[in-house]
Amino acid sequence: MKVKHLSILVLVLLIADQILKIWVKTHFHLGESLVVIPNWFQLLFVENNGAAFGMQIASVGSFDWGKLLLSLFRIVLVGALSYYTYTLVKHKAPTGVLIGLALIIAGALGNILDSAFYGLIFSASTPAAIAEFGGSYAPCMMGKVVDMFYFPLFQWENHPQWMSFLFDSNGYFFGPIFNLADAYISVAVVYMLIFQYKFFK
Repeated sequence: MKVKHLSILVLVLLIADQILKIWVKTHFHLGESLVVIPNWFQLLFVENNGAAFGMQIASVGSFDWGKLLLSLFRIVLVGALSYYTYTLVKHKAPTGVLIGLALIIAGALGNILDSAFYGLIFSASTPAAIAEFGGSYAPCMMGKVVDMFYFPLFQWENHPQWMSFLFDSNGYFFGPIFNLADAYISVAVVYMLIFQYKFFK
């Protein structure tokens, strides 16, 4: 597989992620949901400070250092992964490995774009107001990441404490709300652990 093909794949994945996020942000009030499959799948608009699957990052003082550090870490990670992928292409690594790395790069870039630019180009999303282009609710790197996929598969209010990260506040599994970028990364990691682990040995 050539660098050009991987670049096109990353670009297509990134555009799909951003189209969905921008559509949700400019059509939904914060917290608004659209039931796609009753009792199973909803588009639920939430925002977070940049961690995967809607998890929040604790801020220190008045400035959100945790968010800034996460954004910078993602940028460094994308740069390192891109260079690593480029070297693997030159050494004719398996196509599955290259596609997995492309998914991770696209996912990281998708959430970087939210943090870097959404605060500059959108007005704030609230339960009472839908965001519009042309506003500015946060400086560069301080924007919030848009999440929307919610799969409340079943309710288990008295689930074990160690499983809490899989449940929402109402006891529904699978509770985390995520976006396409998060899905790209998760699918890639699971795929490579199961099918490409021999390469990384």
